[in-house]
Amino acid sequence: MTSIRDVIRGDNHIDFVRSWRKGLVLSLVLVLVSLGSLGLRGLNLSVEFTGGVQVEVVAPGVTADQATESLGAAGVESAKVQIVGADTIRVQTTAESPELQQQLRTVMAGLAGTDINEVSVSAVSPSWGEDITRQALKALVFFLLAIFLYLTIRLEWRMAVAALVAVAHDLIISVGVYSIFRFEVGPGTVISFLTILGYSIYDTVVVFDKIKENEPKVNATGKMTYTEMVSLSMNTVLLRSLNTSVTSLLPVLSLLFVGAGLLGAVAIGQYAIALAVGLLVGAYSSIMVAAPAVAYLKEREPRFVQLRQRVEAGRARVATSDVAVSADGPVAGGGVVATPGTTPSAPIGAPTGVIPPRPRKKTRR
Repeated sequence: MTSIRDVIRGDNHIDFVRSWRKGLVLSLVLVLVSLGSLGLRGLNLSVEFTGGVQVEVVAPGVTADQATESLGAAGVESAKVQIVGADTIRVQTTAESPELQQQLRTVMAGLAGTDINEVSVSAVSPSWGEDITRQALKALVFFLLAIFLYLTIRLEWRMAVAALVAVAHDLIISVGVYSIFRFEVGPGTVISFLTILGYSIYDTVVVFDKIKENEPKVNATGKMTYTEMVSLSMNTVLLRSLNTSVTSLLPVLSLLFVGAGLLGAVAIGQYAIALAVGLLVGAYSSIMVAAPAVAYLKEREPRFVQLRQRVEAGRARVATSDVAVSADGPVAGGGVVATPGTTPSAPIGAPTGVIPPRPRKKTRR
């Protein structure tokens, strides 16, 4: 609780250099798990991407298992059944024949106990999903190039590279969450993936701007390395970064729980889940991925390599002199060196450095 209170007050002194080592291990594990899930399980793509037929009907009290059994009895084996909202059943299949559409409508109308005209049907060609995917990839490439150019001009290319590393980290983990938990990926999800990249870059730029502001202090003092300066900058900007992420996350959670959970808005749910995951991962990566990445790249510059050597040499001299300090006896020159925290005592006969008071004159009576 003390550390949380210090962060809220802006009086935190966290050793980010140690935390980065643990954070990078965690990030590596999450990225490998996400890539493994994407390679083995893939994504749960909606009908907009796979193509096929989607049927929806309001059926209070009917479960997904009951709908699956009814479809199986009618000869429809490969359909995906979902409960959307409170009482809406959605059935998706990759086949697009008119006969199948009519069969699905008939089965679902009988299951819901309603008229066949109350069953909504939508058919999508796979080419539509391919076109959306292609356009999304183009937008992603353009976005990354624009960000790299802007950060290179505004800051420097090393910070631009570190920002892109953080963006790739956020994107892989966000998509991996959808693969692991089998969340459906629809057009709203693609839009939200592009949106979270903007949030991630914004938080990273806030951190890098403070690092760039403190960079002259490294050469001016000569008492800290570039990595230590980055850690100091992170303590300064931590509260602002957390406030930015929290205030952005609250309305997204409202969309998720109210819009998707209570009102059953599926499109809003697809959008809100990706935003919530992306904001959390983005807040983490700007501190635990982007900052150590830029510190690693900057420490390879010749001037900061020389600075680190000077700082380490100075600290080595101080450490050597501290080791030589002891209270075991007199040293050369007749003096005594005391251990830290004690008062040195002078040898016998040596001047103490204290001037005795002058004697008082006798007064005549």
